Amino acid sequence: MDKNKVIFFDTTLRDGEQVPGCQLNTVEKIEVAKALEALGVDVIEAGFPVSSPGDFLSVVEISKAVREPVICALTRAVKKDIEVAAEALQYAERKRIHTGIGTSPWHIQYKIRTTPEEIIKRAVDAVKYARKFTDDVEFYAEDAGRSDNEYLARVTEAVINAGATVVNIPDTTGYCLPEEYGRKIRYLMENVPNIDRAILSTHCHNDLGMATANTMMGLINGARQAEVTINGIGERAGNTSLEEVAMIIKSHHDLNLATAIRPKLIFSTSRLVSTLMSMPVQPNKAIVGRNAFAHSSGIHQDGVLKKRENYEIIDPKEVGVRESSIILTARSGRAALNHRLEALGIELGKEELDEIYHRFLMLADKKKEINDEDIRILSGEVFRGEKRLKLESLQVLCGNSVMPVATVGIRVNGEVHTSTAPGNGPIDAAFTAVKHLIHQNVHLEEFLIQAITRGSDDMGKVHIQVEHAGNIYYGFSANTDIVTASVEAFIDAISKIDNERKDTL
Repeated sequence: MDKNKVIFFDTTLRDGEQVPGCQLNTVEKIEVAKALEALGVDVIEAGFPVSSPGDFLSVVEISKAVREPVICALTRAVKKDIEVAAEALQYAERKRIHTGIGTSPWHIQYKIRTTPEEIIKRAVDAVKYARKFTDDVEFYAEDAGRSDNEYLARVTEAVINAGATVVNIPDTTGYCLPEEYGRKIRYLMENVPNIDRAILSTHCHNDLGMATANTMMGLINGARQAEVTINGIGERAGNTSLEEVAMIIKSHHDLNLATAIRPKLIFSTSRLVSTLMSMPVQPNKAIVGRNAFAHSSGIHQDGVLKKRENYEIIDPKEVGVRESSIILTARSGRAALNHRLEALGIELGKEELDEIYHRFLMLADKKKEINDEDIRILSGEVFRGEKRLKLESLQVLCGNSVMPVATVGIRVNGEVHTSTAPGNGPIDAAFTAVKHLIHQNVHLEEFLIQAITRGSDDMGKVHIQVEHAGNIYYGFSANTDIVTASVEAFIDAISKIDNERKDTL
């Protein structure tokens, strides 16, 4: 193996799926596993087979469905766990058993309630037993971040002698400082006599917001496997984010590290995981957040419009995002306003632009964001007629014993058009009915539902993003009826597509 190649070990389907409310069924797990394979992930940790029949089945089916990456199954340092994992991995073309035990004073004394010497014996026995089923065995020293380095080196040497091919050094509680974690990896590289026979792996949690920094310090100091999740999901505050590590390595050529990750698939994979797990990506999330390539400050907007690299170290297209976003707010300058006007086909002279910019600022002080319709009104380019489609009526039939069906009525130019369609749930049925009424080819790119407060009578806020002819359009709505809010947001987005055409319906 190339000594500078970083192995990406993705644990979205194991550690990531431990997030409350983010459990996936087997079919969904297979869909994510195939996306990870396409993304270029080297190892997929498919589950913890002994934990439940569902996890066991998922590991079996992922092993059948995915051929390129190594399929890994987690176990404790327990014979039964290892036997069940081996059985679940029987169809994997390349398989790995990931076994381990705690090595910190806290785990030894308070969790396992044993001695340091007994820990080493149990670790060695587990690795030797796992080697009876596969040549690829990874050992994890749980809570290594708070383990004594000298003792950790003894454990590492012992498990490598027992047959471990990878030794995982987890910062299980996210406690380490980056320099501290880097020194730990360097200490093992320099003080474990047989370290050349195994790969050191990072597995960092984000409790103090340092997971990615710790992972990078681990790689810089000799680790060559990074354990990550899509969107940084995982226990508590999450795990190291795959997209962040991949793009740090790609952006910093001086690190002399390489990966097999295909960056252009990062954004689509992020959205797939977010959608299936019903876990929205925070807007300011690095690389994949909605605002990662958005600019609202006038100084930044002017710089980006002159040359993207002024304020973006990553071309959004590199990670599968179509383009940067220039968001018009009260902090936007003339350059950003003129850019949006030109995009709408409105050309103005300097004096006209100055006049509109003054009115723009007055409006922007009252609104959080200025949209295209506002710009048309400010410039006098007002569409004469019905500008928006309006939801006139919505009726949905759904339940656990009937196929969901929706009937939608949309008013345009004073005339109501109706359509009825089935779907995979009430919202899908309603969206399908709307699509039957429009003469536009639209693709749903993003669909987010958020509670405004809490409670069963809460107001739901819906954000929708659709693609049409290579352009992105946004729709918003809020309603105590989440299906109604969803349809209103969908129609809001569609109404912005070529608003001046009269053949929308």
